[in-house]
This record gives sequence, C-alpha cells and structure tokens, in this order.
Amino acid sequence: MPASGQTWTTLEALRKTHANKFRRLAPGLTTIETTPAFGIGQRAILAQTPAGNVLWDCIALIDDATVDLIQGLGGVTAIAISHPHYYTTMLEWSRALGHVPIHLHAADRRWVMRAGPEVKFWQGDTRPLGPGLTLIRLGGHFDGGTVLHWADWGEGRGVLLSGDILQVVPSGHVSFMWSYPNYLPLSAAKVRRMADILEPFAFDAVYGAFSGRGQIDTNGKQVVTQSVARYIARLNET
Repeated sequence: MPASGQTWTTLEALRKTHANKFRRLAPGLTTIETTPAFGIGQRAILAQTPAGNVLWDCIALIDDATVDLIQGLGGVTAIAISHPHYYTTMLEWSRALGHVPIHLHAADRRWVMRAGPEVKFWQGDTRPLGPGLTLIRLGGHFDGGTVLHWADWGEGRGVLLSGDILQVVPSGHVSFMWSYPNYLPLSAAKVRRMADILEPFAFDAVYGAFSGRGQIDTNGKQVVTQSVARYIARLNET
C-alpha cells in the first residue's frame, strides 16, 4: 500500500482509462493483463483445455472487448482463483461470461466481501476441475492458497499455474513469502508441507502471476524441489 493510503475507483471509471491485452504465453495458455498497469499488476491466464477453458486468477478490468475475445477463444467453463488478493471483480467476470462457477478454497471464505451464487467453495487439499485439471491447496500467505495443475499440457509434460503462492522469480526459481510487502518469509515447516502436497504431481513448466518476473519453461518439478531445499537451508542456518 502506498504511503498516501488506499484509493478507490469504479469499474466504469477504469474502463475509460485502461484496456486489457492478450498474449500467448505458451501452447494453450493466454495471458490477460491490464495496461497501463493497475493495482499490483497481476495477470489472469486463460487455460484452453480439452475439458473446457478455465480462467485462472482474476484482474479488475472486465469490458466488452475482453468478453468478445474470450468468447472467440471458446469461452470459459470455470474461474479458479489462487487467493484473495485476486478476488477483485470476480463476480462481474463470471456474470459477463455466462454465470460460470468461481472456485475458491473454503479456508479463505472470510475474505470474500461480495458473495453470489456463482461462488463455489471447496475443501481439502485437492479438487478436480475436469480430466487432468486439479486445484491444489498449498496454503502459504493465505490458508487457502491454491495452484492449478494441468497434467496433460504440452503433450503430457504438465504445467503448474502458481499465482504467487509459489512466486516465480527472475533467476528462474521459486520462492515463498508470508507477506510480500513486509518481506516476512514463510516458515520452513509450511514450505515443507507445500512441497509434500505437490510431490505426487508431475509438471515441466511453472507460470506465475506476473509478467516480466521470470518463468520456468522446463524442468519445473526439479526447479521447485531445488528451490524448496535452498529456501529451507537458508532458514535453518545458525
């Protein structure tokens, strides 16, 4: 938050000053980002899967052009969001795209400021969205922090859409924080638990919530394993 404090706007006002851009991230994955940058500058990712398209994470701006482009790419069957920082205008997105379900982890229910019938809470550590598509609750800087695993992506290579639950950094690794603005790390125990939950899932690529901050195109599972070990080792130094 800036030193001047919070400021507020409306969706109508935002539509007059900003627009969304679409960019091919990788086969079957298209990013949607607002320009000029808005808020914390996160991106949404449209995953075009054989089981139906899924909008992963959410950005504030939704307008007619965005809806037209998404519908032209096959629409969406579901929205899934990693954690409350990206809840934003999720109800407007859902309703503009045909009242599609919004999948949120129940552990973060108290952070939903505007509820609606489109919001579907789930529990546990995993929830299938369709063949080869799984939401995985890892926790992290929110109790319900979630990633999306697409097992069949890239001819079976697999991809993990990580939001900033696993923060992809410019070095091509991942890291973990409890509070990014205040640089407060997660504990070694919580990061180890995240790694344990991820262990059964194979993935070659990892794509996070922000463009220009690095991405992992190959050897993603190995990179995450190495990143976890490095992180825990640093925390355990005396």
